[in-house]
Amino acid sequence: MSFANVPVPEPVGPGQESVWDYPRPPRLEPTSRRVRVELGGVTIADSVRALRVLETSHPPTYYVHPGDVDWALVTESNQRGSFCEWKGWATYWRVDAGGAHVEAGAWSYHQPTAGFVAIADHVAFYPALFVCRLDDELVAPQPGGFYGGWVTSDLAGPFKGGPGSLGW
Repeated sequence: MSFANVPVPEPVGPGQESVWDYPRPPRLEPTSRRVRVELGGVTIADSVRALRVLETSHPPTYYVHPGDVDWALVTESNQRGSFCEWKGWATYWRVDAGGAHVEAGAWSYHQPTAGFVAIADHVAFYPALFVCRLDDELVAPQPGGFYGGWVTSDLAGPFKGGPGSLGW
C-alpha cells in the first residue's frame, strides 16, 4: 500500500484551528461571526446567526439562517440535487442578482437527518460562485469545486477537495 497521498496536517499558527481536529462524523455548531454573500454587487445574505458544519479535512461550510436570505433573489433550481450521508437530501437554489445568474450555487436541507435538524432550511453558498465574506475577510473556496467549504486565514489545512485528496 502506498502512503504517498496521506496528508500531513499543516502547523497551526496563533488564532488558527486545524481542519484535522474537526470530527467525523461532522459537528454542527452556531457561530456569531458575520456571514455575507453577494452576487453582482447585490447582497444575497447577511447573517450573524449562521451555523457551521465542521468535518475532518474540510474547511467549515456556513449555513445562513433563512430569515437572513433575500428570497426575492433566490429560487429553487431544478437542475441539481444531492445526498449527504450525514445530512440527507439537499435542495439546490438558483440566484439572480445584479445582472448575474448562478444556477445551483446554493443548497439547503428541508428535512435533514436527526443530527442536523438545526440546519433545516438554512442556506449554504458555494464561495467559488459568489463573493463571500466571513466578518470582513474575503473567503476563498474549498479546492476542487465539489465541496462548499469556506477557506479563511484562521484555518490550517491541507483541505480535502483538490487533486489526490479523494481518498482522505
